[in-house]
Amino acid sequence: GTTTPDMLFPSTACLVQHKIGATRAWGYDLFAACSGFTYALTTAAQMVSNGGSRHALVIGADVMSSIIDYTDRTTCVIFGDGAGAAVVEASGHRDTGSTASENYVDARGGEWLCMPGGGSLRPASKDTVDQRLHYVKQDGQAVFKFAVRNTEEACRRILQRNNLNADNIDLLVSHQANRRIILSAAAKLGVPEEKVVINIERFGNTTAATIPLALNDAVCSGRLKKGDLVLLGSVGAGFTVGTVLLRWGI
Repeated sequence: GTTTPDMLFPSTACLVQHKIGATRAWGYDLFAACSGFTYALTTAAQMVSNGGSRHALVIGADVMSSIIDYTDRTTCVIFGDGAGAAVVEASGHRDTGSTASENYVDARGGEWLCMPGGGSLRPASKDTVDQRLHYVKQDGQAVFKFAVRNTEEACRRILQRNNLNADNIDLLVSHQANRRIILSAAAKLGVPEEKVVINIERFGNTTAATIPLALNDAVCSGRLKKGDLVLLGSVGAGFTVGTVLLRWGI
């Protein structure tokens, strides 16, 4: 999952496969912006559970500094560079692993968070460079409102579908876009702050890398333990919305 591949092709997955020597592996890039990790995790879990693969390596990585306009103070202070990964494999226990996912797209707000230049619609030219179209453009207020509402709604939907409520959740790990977004959504869900992982002050918004980085911090600090019920939530450009409910198994 990445928004900032080294190049459009070959895919970053191909480059990683070669660099780590995974000669028997196949792979591809998944473009879902800040929901890249949750979308990729959902995809990998379904492939493994269906027997299509024995193991899957899910990576969320972005070099946001490469597409940030440092003359635009509304965006340049928000983003960071980062990478995280998880290995997905079949569990021998029914009470561990990915239990459910809730993903959807609402493209009506696509223009509120985008990079206009660089694709086939506006390929690189003197004009696109002069207009600074190869950088992230964002309507912060519109994105904030959408993110709060849809983080809460998607998380509530997946809980209700599994006959659960906020009291059943041991940890909420949301995409680290904004502290206020995370806490506002958690409050609407009824999840207390002590059950919420926030590390944006350390890394910034690393897009597809925020959730695996937050999971790693939770493990290292002892906040995430085997058997915990974890809710992952993300909203990204597109808009993409992704949630995953899982029972931590290691």
